[in-house]
Amino acid sequence: MDGPGLVRRVVGGVLAVTVCGALSGFSGGAGRVRPAQVTGRPAVPVVTKIVKGATAPADGRVSWGQRVLQGVGAPGVVGPAGVSPARKAVVTRQRDLCARARCVALTFDDGPMGSTGRLLEILAEHRVRATFFLVGQNVVKDPEMVRREYAAGHEIANHSYTHADLGRAPEAKAVEEVTRTQDAIQQASGMTPVLLRPPYGSTGKRLTALARRMGMAQVLWAVDPLDWEDRDTKAVERRVMASVRPGDVVLMHDIHATTVAAVPRIIDRLAAKGYTFVTVTELFGGKLTPGGKYVQREP
Repeated sequence: MDGPGLVRRVVGGVLAVTVCGALSGFSGGAGRVRPAQVTGRPAVPVVTKIVKGATAPADGRVSWGQRVLQGVGAPGVVGPAGVSPARKAVVTRQRDLCARARCVALTFDDGPMGSTGRLLEILAEHRVRATFFLVGQNVVKDPEMVRREYAAGHEIANHSYTHADLGRAPEAKAVEEVTRTQDAIQQASGMTPVLLRPPYGSTGKRLTALARRMGMAQVLWAVDPLDWEDRDTKAVERRVMASVRPGDVVLMHDIHATTVAAVPRIIDRLAAKGYTFVTVTELFGGKLTPGGKYVQREP
């Protein structure tokens, strides 16, 4: 092969690899509500404005809060370079297990906190995966616990930065609360949530439109044992068991040790009734529409 021809082939190969690599870097809701169906993949996001207060990650990547907040499109879930065996198991599970199984999604709000570690041990012992709705300021305080949650195969989701009332907050405040939490979780775990639980279940047209633009589904709940009001382990167990039905999203708080203490009995009793424990995304067969509100999978 002649010298110039060889150079052209090498340069062409390098350019092809570079372009393909760049393109591969993009990816891209309390009553009972029937979930809408996803009709397509979100459009590739475009950086159009910088959100006030958003900080860039230490590695120089553009933060979630600096992404587009107008129109359809937001960053998809981005996993870390090293995928744990538990995470691989999630990916390889049948897409819509709950079409035939009695499924329930256990969800935990407001962490991570000191009692979260014990909860992770309990879930591991019972081989149960759950969905954690994290408060951003707590993520910043304990990023290692977030990494533990994610590495164990649990689903990580957004619960605002300061537990603010997003349904009543001005748009700028709601944007800041959600994007700061997205950035904190991304920096702690390497992934970006696509689920949002508004604190107090407070939502509305404005927040729904905002969640849609951000590419996030709103997850509320069908079962609330009021564990935040009554710090009573037996009461939490009793209320969950009295209310839960197949397809329900169950709300609990891992910041309360009394709640964590109720989880083993709840799991054992639900398992004895034939329930399968899944994440929120699995409960709805992966079909959650940005902006939509989800509380229970309908038959």
